[in-house]
Amino acid sequence: MKTYRIAPSKIVLILLASLAGPICFVSVAAAPTPPRIAVGVDLLITNGTIVTMDGQRRILENGYVTVQGDTIVAVGSGYPSVGKGTLIPKQTIDAKGALILPGFINGHTHVPMTLFRGLHDDVTLDDWLRKYIFPAEAKNVTEEFVRWGTRLAAAEQVRAGVTTFADMYYFEDAVAEETKAAGMRGVLGETFIDFPAPDNKTNSVALEYTEKFLKRWQGDPLIHAAPAPHSIYTCSQKTLQDAAALARKYQAPILIHVAEMKKELDDSRAQNGMTPVQYLDKIGILGPDVVAAHCIFVDETDRKILAQRKTGCVHNPSSNMMLASGVSPVPELRAAGVAVGLGTDGPAGSNNDLDLMEEMDLAAKLAKITKMDPRALNAQAVVEMATIDGARALHMEKEIGSLEVGKKADIILIGLDVPNAVPMYDIYAQLAYALKGSDVETVIIGGRVVMRDKKLLTVDEPAAIAKAREYKFKIEASLK
Repeated sequence: MKTYRIAPSKIVLILLASLAGPICFVSVAAAPTPPRIAVGVDLLITNGTIVTMDGQRRILENGYVTVQGDTIVAVGSGYPSVGKGTLIPKQTIDAKGALILPGFINGHTHVPMTLFRGLHDDVTLDDWLRKYIFPAEAKNVTEEFVRWGTRLAAAEQVRAGVTTFADMYYFEDAVAEETKAAGMRGVLGETFIDFPAPDNKTNSVALEYTEKFLKRWQGDPLIHAAPAPHSIYTCSQKTLQDAAALARKYQAPILIHVAEMKKELDDSRAQNGMTPVQYLDKIGILGPDVVAAHCIFVDETDRKILAQRKTGCVHNPSSNMMLASGVSPVPELRAAGVAVGLGTDGPAGSNNDLDLMEEMDLAAKLAKITKMDPRALNAQAVVEMATIDGARALHMEKEIGSLEVGKKADIILIGLDVPNAVPMYDIYAQLAYALKGSDVETVIIGGRVVMRDKKLLTVDEPAAIAKAREYKFKIEASLK
């Protein structure tokens, strides 16, 4: 007798007449398939070209990023492997035809000043501050003003791919509330200045306000509260040291303008016998918690000090050009080991917009023309300044600035289906010289989608625009 083993899932028609001898059928059960494990993630981004800005500056074609909570859990090419599991994302974004980058970092600005945009341009920095802006602020800046200006700025920055910004202004607690409501990440500095400010009329009141501000936001995942002594030309030594001491009591950053105009340099040499950087170092201000905006008038000794103290610098090319303040020696600062980021400065008088991609373009070209060398600051360098080096300047490189496992999920998608995006031979050159802030399509901050397909999801943009138009008439009337 012949025996045939036949799987039960198959039906076999056998013509017994064609076989020699009787047949016995034996049923054999199929081996059980092990169950697949469902692996959940909150967000999966696929099919894009990833510009990681990691230590190897990897660029991954057909890349993916997976996010759990506010953190990146995987980055790679193809489709994420989960062993014997099945990946089940709560939300998926198809980035086909787009670049995937870490969010841009605006290292220095004054966001409520969106409401002063275009108020008075084409004057020197000293005149602009003392004759126009300080008086306008005294008459108009209230907590409500600050809230609406911050909302307008949040819409503008998110649209341009900015996910983190460093701010210096008044009523900074209100700035923090609006920044968090918009889902943005902020290093937010309450300003110290040696004359009555719109919020705090004396330095003792400023210290009290700022200490409450620091306590309130300690440990917040998005908001890093900071004291912000304005500068050596508006703050006494005591004011500078009091603000720094308060910051260090709470392990907070210190934001300050440094060496931003020739008058500041000349006055410091006359009054202190040394440069602004050397003076700040002498009185104990500089350190690895300081973010110094501008750093234009810094000589070789200054650059060594900044590098030794691990102080971050933020280059603001539009502002420095518009006010004819000078040109920061960015190539020399970088060569000395100083972390240099990029900033727009305030959106009034010194720039008038918050588009960091424009700053990338200008930073590279400004260095080239001032050095008369097209190699002075290349495309990759300025993209670094807008991302990972910007994070280093803010002392936040362990959290943001690149797309790596364990870092915060601050991610932007830039569309390439526009005329100015093609053809693309070099990604860094395209980012620095061809693509625009308006090409940003989707923005994710801390794993939360705040703009998708150019639709803002966390800011009431029409209301902010309408309120800005209202404020124009109030401000004009106040200055007559």
